[in-house]
Amino acid sequence: MTRVTIIEDNIPLAEGFKEAINKTESFKVVSVYDNCEDAIKNINDDIADIFLMDIELPGMNGVEGTLKIKKLTPKAIILIVTVHENSAIVFDALCAGATGYLTKNITPEQLINALGETASGGAPMSIKIAKMVVSSFQKQPSEITLSEREKEVLTLLAEGNSYSVIAEKLFISKNTIKFHLKNIYSKLQVNSNILAIQKANKENLI
Repeated sequence: MTRVTIIEDNIPLAEGFKEAINKTESFKVVSVYDNCEDAIKNINDDIADIFLMDIELPGMNGVEGTLKIKKLTPKAIILIVTVHENSAIVFDALCAGATGYLTKNITPEQLINALGETASGGAPMSIKIAKMVVSSFQKQPSEITLSEREKEVLTLLAEGNSYSVIAEKLFISKNTIKFHLKNIYSKLQVNSNILAIQKANKENLI
């Protein structure tokens, strides 16, 4: 039996979810809270496998609550249930560790299907939200910018050239190369040539 905790300040909605879930043979609601603080306080007693989490809550919001719950119980599965469908909140919730994201207008049948999908290792999301997430990923260019000279230094380094050869090719001193690398490390938040090359490749900077 998969144990479920509901964190939702809309009590009629929470009770509706509870009733639908408890009608199944696979899932059981072990607790219902109208705030994250109480849910976190009782987390070791409830031992829930899945959390149905609202985002807008009194006190700690659902994104913060997700972060804290995942820190306390990393294996916990958190499904965000909310009226919001904007990409910023989708990303906040997913980045905080939420497994799936559903809207409050789902039917009881859709809710149970989502719980089943989640318990099987899936990540349920409404079609609208899934499209928004994909769209947002496509629109997100790298926020890191390297100067043309920094790109030249890193590209030559990636090709296996020594500092001496790079200095010769770019008509600059070794100290200037070290200066550029120091800036590159700072921008990429790395501390070695290999990591700098790997990250620059990953971010499509060279």
